[in-house]
Amino acid sequence: MLAVLLSSAVVLDSDDRVLSSSAAAREFGLVQNDRLVVGELLALARQVRREGMPREGEIDIMTSRFGGRATSFAVRVAPLGPAVGDGGLILVLAEDQTESRRVDEVRRDFVANISHELKTPVGALALLAETVEEAADDPDAVLRFAGRMRQEASRLTDLVQDLIMLSRIQAAEPVPDPRTVQLDAVVAEAIDRCRMRASARGIVLEVAGERGICILGDEDLLVTALRNLLENAIAYSPDKTRVEVTTQAADSWMAEVSVTDQGIGIPERDRERIFERFYRVDPARSRATGGTGLGLAIVKHVTAAHGGNVTVWSKEGRGSTFTLRLPLRPRRSYSVSGSDHAQARGAREAVR
Repeated sequence: MLAVLLSSAVVLDSDDRVLSSSAAAREFGLVQNDRLVVGELLALARQVRREGMPREGEIDIMTSRFGGRATSFAVRVAPLGPAVGDGGLILVLAEDQTESRRVDEVRRDFVANISHELKTPVGALALLAETVEEAADDPDAVLRFAGRMRQEASRLTDLVQDLIMLSRIQAAEPVPDPRTVQLDAVVAEAIDRCRMRASARGIVLEVAGERGICILGDEDLLVTALRNLLENAIAYSPDKTRVEVTTQAADSWMAEVSVTDQGIGIPERDRERIFERFYRVDPARSRATGGTGLGLAIVKHVTAAHGGNVTVWSKEGRGSTFTLRLPLRPRRSYSVSGSDHAQARGAREAVR
């Protein structure tokens, strides 16, 4: 029975010796030789032996499994059999809750962040609406505040759209219906969507590298990811600079799409966190440019859904380069049905 349990399980005799233990209990370092070495668990087992009643709780233990880091356990201790007092066997079950706690923390942080992000434009819209009512006799003021209302409504729309996009792709599942995608078309569409914003600041968008590269995936998702990288590059670059998109076949399996800017760069301490949802290197600048804080998180999840990854090189004052690595399409022609679909999925797994 212990062998099939996912949780750590230990059976103690009347002298607190370990009669049997599961592989998980030994892997976590709860058991050494024939002894339960965690003082909290041993004390709880003795209390259960005296009282004859099950006990449960949560404890944090420094285990050997994760290099000495604390592991959170949900613990249940119960007597095996009716004996009460000094005799009888005791069963100790310890369920690793570390990952579920981390997920709960991420969920709480996400709810707090999204509440804050939604509150800002909604509050601004309410305030602007009151101002328009008070300025009803001043047409110029009404036009000015109506323009501000459109900006806040646009920011709110962008945030909701990004949330919808993120909810579609954050399950870390492969693209369900991959098709042949021309990288040239993805680059052209993403640049077209960003051209007006770049032109307003005199930023030149350039394309370089190999042409005619084909990959497997979802064209709309890939356009969204590349557009987010371009918008970031434009937002964090000085006026009248250059942003370059480069495509190339890195090897026989992978294609690379790089976005290089001449912007302010990213401090080294922030590079590991920039793909987190709502994380901003410069919050004041991000709000000034209207960013939602979800763009790079979407980029990360889109590339993961395609069996690829995203990397960043950056130097403060010199700019940044974000590179998407995506699986190439198999060399023969590709369709989405039958054995071709299975072969394409197999190719993605091989890349992983």
